[in-house]
Amino acid sequence: MTRPVLVGNCSGFYGDRLAAAREMVDGGPIDVLTGDYLAELTMLILWKAKRKDPAAGYARTFLAQLEEVLGTCLDRGVKIVANAGGLNPPGLAAEVTALAERLGLHPRVAHVDGDDIVDRLDELQAAGHDLAHLDTGRKLGESAVRPVTANAYLGGFGIAAALDAGADVVVTGRVTDASLAVGPAAWWHGWTPGDLDAVAGAMAAGHVIECGPQATGGNYAFFDEVTDRRYPGFPVAEIAADGSSVITKHPGTGGLVSVGTVTAQLLYEIAEPAYAGPDAVAHFDTLALEPDGEHRVRISGTRGSAPPDTLKVALNHEGGYRNTMTLVLTGLDIEAKAAWAEQELFDLLGGRDRFAEVDVRLLRFDHPDATANEQATAHLKITVKDPDRSRVGRAFSNTTMELALGGYPGFHTTTPPSAESAFGVYWPTVVPAAEVEHRVTLPDGTVTAIAPVTVTAERPAPVPTPSAGPPDGPTRRVPLGVVAGARSGDKGGNANIGLWTRTDAEYAWLRSLVTPDRVRELLPEARDLAVHVHELPNLRAVNVVVVGLLGEGVASATRPDPQAKGLGEFLRSRVVDVPEALLPDHLERR
Repeated sequence: MTRPVLVGNCSGFYGDRLAAAREMVDGGPIDVLTGDYLAELTMLILWKAKRKDPAAGYARTFLAQLEEVLGTCLDRGVKIVANAGGLNPPGLAAEVTALAERLGLHPRVAHVDGDDIVDRLDELQAAGHDLAHLDTGRKLGESAVRPVTANAYLGGFGIAAALDAGADVVVTGRVTDASLAVGPAAWWHGWTPGDLDAVAGAMAAGHVIECGPQATGGNYAFFDEVTDRRYPGFPVAEIAADGSSVITKHPGTGGLVSVGTVTAQLLYEIAEPAYAGPDAVAHFDTLALEPDGEHRVRISGTRGSAPPDTLKVALNHEGGYRNTMTLVLTGLDIEAKAAWAEQELFDLLGGRDRFAEVDVRLLRFDHPDATANEQATAHLKITVKDPDRSRVGRAFSNTTMELALGGYPGFHTTTPPSAESAFGVYWPTVVPAAEVEHRVTLPDGTVTAIAPVTVTAERPAPVPTPSAGPPDGPTRRVPLGVVAGARSGDKGGNANIGLWTRTDAEYAWLRSLVTPDRVRELLPEARDLAVHVHELPNLRAVNVVVVGLLGEGVASATRPDPQAKGLGEFLRSRVVDVPEALLPDHLERR
């Protein structure tokens, strides 16, 4: 086949818009319907479900979506590929078959697994693989933790093999998000593991569409550009034989596809521009974006190099128990009231050292001489953690209520006393790719092993950085976001912030502004943390990684924004000196 393969996404996370599958199938032509359901936190959620019911462990919402579209997809020859198998791909494959039988349909169903290595951790460590934490360097064997999930990120060639064997539906465990596009594209165009540039291009396309409407105007910093405020249509990637693609959406759907919306998603949670996967390393600092018509953006020129000989593995382990109570402080002397409440509470509890971890945050929302009660309030958020659930359960939250009549004036809380809840901790590591059996169970029951990619290739050079410096002349103190867009998110315990501009002059200024020290100044939370800044001049962008800002990952984080989703917008709100020559007309010289 020589024409591009049309890959439409219908899910960016477990719990995303249920109607998206039907809307994607009914809204226009596609060849493959994909859905991404897995995140680091999702694996822990699925483990809890499987612990209660061994037959569970997959994304149940996928079945609800499938029921609405399976018949139409079979009639039209649309393939369905989803990582909804989670911790139980064979179980989900069986459920798909059972659903189809109830509907009187007969799809050929395949599944991909082998990613789950939780039962092999002792064996792997005995073989000399220390499973060290990617950020801290701590070896798993030196810790006291016992992971409850351990999943290697597989590539797309297992999906391609299933489709090549005639599968109509392919469900997988933990493959990379981009693999959901790489696999269908490799099948459609007949790529082999040596086609690194093409695979890298499909990785870029897959990364753009994997979060659904974030590519079509959702969460977009310059949202004034989104004139159609209906819920955005989910994205479609038209992936050509050379790996180039066009990102678009179905006609008549809401949102926006522009160079800006695609740039924002390319920067999302990537860390360095060399975006590593099991099939290739896609170098995002080599690709080019250009408009290709209304709601159409072309991605071309992506260079690929050989993948590492290791696979990333996401481990999760139980961290203990936690509880949070939020005290409301009103009016005058907010800081003094907070200090009194904190001291009094921990005196009643027997001291802070009674708990394994304590996190106290004063969140200020109050305004002087407020005209409404709620505008004069602040929150004192107190979180305690401990391996002993009894310490952080009602013993903690009920004691908090003892301040009601004997504490600071105006005491009340945002919730009644609550029970403890279990939390998990994320541990990223790697294992040799050769140690992981990437398996495909074909529609006829045959099990096929997919060998690791072993090709070699040199790392390509990035697109040259523009030589122009920032413009001279007077400056104005305005929010950074007047000039720069941002999109932020999490990678385990690290926060990722992509910043981009729309002109070369703006980029020359941005790259001179954004240094590790300046990031620490603008983000006080990061003052004692490692900060890495990566340049992507081809996108007029920089990508910032703040190491350790999110602690041990979203499941254990006590930060109010545990996945750093709002961190980019906070950074955009910080006031900096911007050359007047870069300001919009209404903000130029006064």
